[in-house]
Amino acid sequence: MELTPMTEDELMSTIEMVCQSKVEEMHLIGYEHVTTDDIWNCVNSKYEKEGVPSLHKLVNDILSLKAMSLMNYMTISAYKGSSFD
Repeated sequence: MELTPMTEDELMSTIEMVCQSKVEEMHLIGYEHVTTDDIWNCVNSKYEKEGVPSLHKLVNDILSLKAMSLMNYMTISAYKGSSFD
């Protein structure tokens, strides 16, 4: 069986679903203001130098993201004057 590569739209849709799952987890532990963009921007910031990795690494990085790491990223972004985008 031959696997066909994902299109960019399929990849982004999959990433968004995984980020949404992480957002729901964050909401359950009290971080109601967290969005899918916050999750993605935090995880994606790790890939600035080496480029976007394979899907399984992306999924692992998103699902294993700790609340403290996300809050640190958001705080540093705020100090840098970013609007978290």
